[in-house]
Amino acid sequence: MTTIEAHEDDRGGWTVLRLRGELDLVTSPRIRRRVHDVVAAGRHHLVVDLSGVVFCDSSGVGVLVAARRLLRSCGGRLRLVLPEPGADHAHVTRVFTALGVIRLFEVYEDVPAAVADRGPAIPAQPSAPVAPAAVTQAPPTRAPVARAVSPPPRTAP
Repeated sequence: MTTIEAHEDDRGGWTVLRLRGELDLVTSPRIRRRVHDVVAAGRHHLVVDLSGVVFCDSSGVGVLVAARRLLRSCGGRLRLVLPEPGADHAHVTRVFTALGVIRLFEVYEDVPAAVADRGPAIPAQPSAPVAPAAVTQAPPTRAPVARAVSPPPRTAP
């Protein structure tokens, strides 16, 4: 059975949500509710500490992407604390990197850095709509025209 623990505290204008355990299909709805409760209480600056998360699947990533969208819609910010790539719980960092979503978040090495006004270890990049790649077309080619070829004239033997 998968479990997750969530501990919340306030630090310098930021709400810090420390997660421990597995963030997956079973536990992610609980974390989604916690984020919504934080926002409903009028707290729009959230740090989610994932350094104690030992497993994260796509539903866990989806909760965090949705949390980012929710906080941005009300003028807030979301910062993540991810384990260093060689750390014990580096699985989460690998998942975020492999899915390409790490670029969406302000990622910090620890909670004190996340609540300080220092820049993130990995700055978030604005989420702009991705424009389709320009398609270049080769100029139209003409199909070879079949011409009737008459057989050579017959000669008498």
